[in-house]
Amino acid sequence: MARGGKKYPLLVYRRLLGRWWTPILTMGIVLLLYVGVARGAEWYFSDPAQNPIPRLDDLGAIVLAVAGGLSIGFSLFLVSIRNFAYVQLFNDHFRIVTPFLRLNVSYKRIHRVTTASMDALFPPKKLSSWRREMLGPLLSQTANVVHLTKYPLSRFWLKFFLSPFFFADNTPHFVLLVDDWMRFGIELDSARVSGRIGPAKSSRPKMTPSLLDDLNRSLKK
Repeated sequence: MARGGKKYPLLVYRRLLGRWWTPILTMGIVLLLYVGVARGAEWYFSDPAQNPIPRLDDLGAIVLAVAGGLSIGFSLFLVSIRNFAYVQLFNDHFRIVTPFLRLNVSYKRIHRVTTASMDALFPPKKLSSWRREMLGPLLSQTANVVHLTKYPLSRFWLKFFLSPFFFADNTPHFVLLVDDWMRFGIELDSARVSGRIGPAKSSRPKMTPSLLDDLNRSLKK
């Protein structure tokens, strides 16, 4: 298999997983601390009537301790998989990798590549409060929209395994929000036109008019 290019992190997954791991970790620590404090109070107060902490029986202590340990373990798992969500370019296809899906998309399926701000693709007024809060600062960022002639997999399964923020409407496309949208857009266009990963060294990379227009508008702002 040909060696791929730079891995561009998918910011939607970083945002989503980053929001969840901290409260889950906190919950796990609180549960373990409660078990420790309850057991310590039972040992410290010889008279149960003087104990201000509700008594915790053996089964309750075990259940809470296991729940706390699992919460901490799951939070660390979420932290570890944040870097497992990325898009990577190869000579004849690009690859979308998430914690739940690994998808290769041939460049032959690409109709055109454009750019748009996330708040234009997903107007905040049309989002639920949860989704609007989830996107947060990402709404002001620019995404690459890869318009396809056809999906490589059924749209039903794609929507099942991918974040809803990969799809702005019902046409075949992917919304790819990465940390360096301009570099990614240039490299994607160069790879699908010339088969190279990244801009050619000897000449300026060829770009489709739609993407070039989008980049020029962005630079003028």
